[in-house]
Amino acid sequence: MSSIMTNASAMTALKTLQATNKALETTQARISTGYRVSEASDNAAYWSIATTMRSDNKSLSTVQDALGLGAAKIDTAYTGIKAAIDVVDEIKAKLVAAREPGVDRAKIQSEITALQGQLTSNAAASTFSGENWLSVDSSATGYNASKTMVSSFTRAADGSVSVGTIAVDTSSIKLFDAATDAAAAGTGILDAKYTSVDIVGPPAYTAGDRLADQSTATGATVFTVASLDISALTNSAADLSTLEAYISGVDNAIGLMTTAASDLGAAKKRVDLQMEFTSNLMDTIDRGVGTLVDADMNKESTRLQALQVQQQLGIQALSIANGNSQTILSLFR
Repeated sequence: MSSIMTNASAMTALKTLQATNKALETTQARISTGYRVSEASDNAAYWSIATTMRSDNKSLSTVQDALGLGAAKIDTAYTGIKAAIDVVDEIKAKLVAAREPGVDRAKIQSEITALQGQLTSNAAASTFSGENWLSVDSSATGYNASKTMVSSFTRAADGSVSVGTIAVDTSSIKLFDAATDAAAAGTGILDAKYTSVDIVGPPAYTAGDRLADQSTATGATVFTVASLDISALTNSAADLSTLEAYISGVDNAIGLMTTAASDLGAAKKRVDLQMEFTSNLMDTIDRGVGTLVDADMNKESTRLQALQVQQQLGIQALSIANGNSQTILSLFR
């Protein structure tokens, strides 16, 4: 039946054209944005997952920055200790040379004094971002020997998040401690007190030993690596024994600094591994999010061409359907 009131063919053609145009808009949006899911309305579940993971990746990027900052602090401390070891090696060599009878110990002491000043200067300069792990004041408000750096950001299955840290104990690597507390003052490797003569206990110490109780080590029987003085020593048996105690104490300090440098090296290695893992994890998350929401450009380009053809055919079909109504006029001519 032909009707001038209802054109069923035109209505069908229009619906088909509208569906084609809508699909074409979707495909064009995917091509222009590069995303298959760019809005929550595209796929609420995938959009939610992608948004959460992108947020977590931003946090991981901050973790990576924090690890880089921590690595720089460790490097600074390691560089300072490495330089201190070299200087204390020189002091030990000077002390060994001073052991030879007949040498001018006052002149050797002037060289040692310069080296001791270099130790203090190096430790004070080993600062990064306002933190110095080698020259400290453990009595200062807020001081904490355990230095922590952010190392991870984790999201649990229940959606809760947590931040992981790596801790470095600086109590065994500090070179100087300017604490006002008698028990903590002078507990660094280079300002700690050593005995220059045998001490009958309790507790008992052999000359050259580091004293465990720094707060009670007073008097002429003690010395520190940073302040020992050989200028007044003679060739008497007692003074030569004191000189040998100096050598033993300095050698002990070198051993402690070597251990401290090794500990810092181990901490730096862990930080480097964590940085590499974090970088790989961020890449993995990016790939996972891409799988969920990225558009397949090959597929979309093919679909675009097909939809453009369908659009042209839809327009043509609508034009033909509308033209059918014109044939009714011929019946009244």
